[in-house]
Amino acid sequence: MRPPWALPEAKFIDACTRCNDCLKACPTGILIAGDGGFPSVDFQRGECTFCADCVTACQPKALLRVEGQDAWSSKAVIGDACLPRRGVECRVCGDFCDARAIRFVPRLGGSPLPELDPEKCTACGACIAPCPTRAIRIAL
Repeated sequence: MRPPWALPEAKFIDACTRCNDCLKACPTGILIAGDGGFPSVDFQRGECTFCADCVTACQPKALLRVEGQDAWSSKAVIGDACLPRRGVECRVCGDFCDARAIRFVPRLGGSPLPELDPEKCTACGACIAPCPTRAIRIAL
C-alpha cells in the first residue's frame, strides 16, 4: 500500500524518486522503504493521522493531496481469524477505532461480532496492530 494521497500506481512509480523524504517526515513512522525502495505503509508500526507531512515533504509530487479527496479508496476488512468469529470475546479493534467505524453487534449464544461501517472507515490502520490475530487488513 502506498502512502496517503499517492498518485495512481503507474504515475506514482514514474514520479517517485525514492528519496525517502516522505519516510523521514512521517511522525508515526508507518512509512517504510518497500519493494524496489518505493515507499509503502506498514500499519504494524502504527496508524496514519492524515497530517499530510509526507505530502509536504514529497518534492517530485508523487504524493498530491487534493482538497476533499480521501487519502485512500481502501477500507478495513475483518477476516475469519477474528476472535469473536471463533467464539472468543475481543473488542480491541473497536477500542482503537477513533472514527467509530467498528461496532459490535450482540448475538444470542455468542460473543458480539464486529461490524465495519465503510462510510465511517478512514483506512487509518489504527485497528490493525492491536489485533491479536492479525485478522484485519486494508483492502480495496
